[in-house]
Amino acid sequence: MNNSTDPTNDQPGTNVFTFYNNHSHSVIIDQVVTPIFYVIGLPANPLSAYIWLNRKTRANNSSAIYLGALSISHVIFLLFHILQELRYAWDIKTYDGHISCEIFNMLFCIPQYLAPLLVLGFTVERYIAVCHPFKKARYCTVKRAEMVVVCLLVTCLLISTLQAYFWTYDEVHQICNHRPEIQNGDFLLLWTWLTELLLFGVAPLAALIFNILVIREIHILTSGGPAHTGSSGGSSQASTATLLCVSFYLICTWLPYTVIYSLSNEFPIGDFSLTTQEVQRDATWQRHFVYNTIRVIVQEITLSNSACYFFIYYATGKHFRDSVHEILCPKKCIATTNRNHLAKQYIAVSKSSHLNGTVATCV
Repeated sequence: MNNSTDPTNDQPGTNVFTFYNNHSHSVIIDQVVTPIFYVIGLPANPLSAYIWLNRKTRANNSSAIYLGALSISHVIFLLFHILQELRYAWDIKTYDGHISCEIFNMLFCIPQYLAPLLVLGFTVERYIAVCHPFKKARYCTVKRAEMVVVCLLVTCLLISTLQAYFWTYDEVHQICNHRPEIQNGDFLLLWTWLTELLLFGVAPLAALIFNILVIREIHILTSGGPAHTGSSGGSSQASTATLLCVSFYLICTWLPYTVIYSLSNEFPIGDFSLTTQEVQRDATWQRHFVYNTIRVIVQEITLSNSACYFFIYYATGKHFRDSVHEILCPKKCIATTNRNHLAKQYIAVSKSSHLNGTVATCV
């Protein structure tokens, strides 16, 4: 999702936004679809974090720690993504400046790196709880989950620190760009490929393998008779179904983008000096525009990963659903509903009793 290898950054003297806006549909897709996920994710993620991390939910529920941290990570990512979107989809300068360029690109990578690692973390924990239940009391604890989240956060912070070195403000062209001394070297390319493939390729694939093992174990247990394959059945526990859906959703949204990203060198950009008519006839540009449009569509699907987990929580978790109802519907509203329901019951009983007498006037 980051723009660390965006080839259009290396085109001095070219208004890239205007060029792509005139020749490609990718800018329009960005401008129309992306704000929808902002509207969904910015209110939904804080609500999810509040529910997962409140004292009642996280008590003896280590999975809630991971899901709460994941919701916070998504909020931070969406806030940074707005700045990037204004820069690349609307041509509004936001973080183009001294220091802000380096800090933005470093901080923007942290929530991106953290999300797949958090999903992998609770996927491994769910594997231990289901496939090795005797080790659950030792490894699947709230304290251990908090330690794992902190360790993952520190790891992502260290990995993203290099982005502050890769990026700098170009005073000549007044843009945030890669440092000249590393643009023609191999270190930036190797580091980017290493981090992208490990975090957005290997981590989701590892989560997929653990999910398959969990599903296989649940199938074995249920086929042999009644078995408790969930967490503990308590209202404060995140269900196995919720965690599996979250994990599979990340896999289905991140892996396609990783594949598309890996093909970027096969569809290079063309010559920016060509006229509009020449661009329309240029095979290199046309192949790049088709690829770029597909990439943006897949990127929007990936962006949904940071906005739509709320619906998975709501659909698969009874405790989460009840908590949402309690927050969105005040107690007075609930009390009024209950009173109205009792009143209707009273009327129904009164009518049925009159039916047995001589003064019944309604059916």
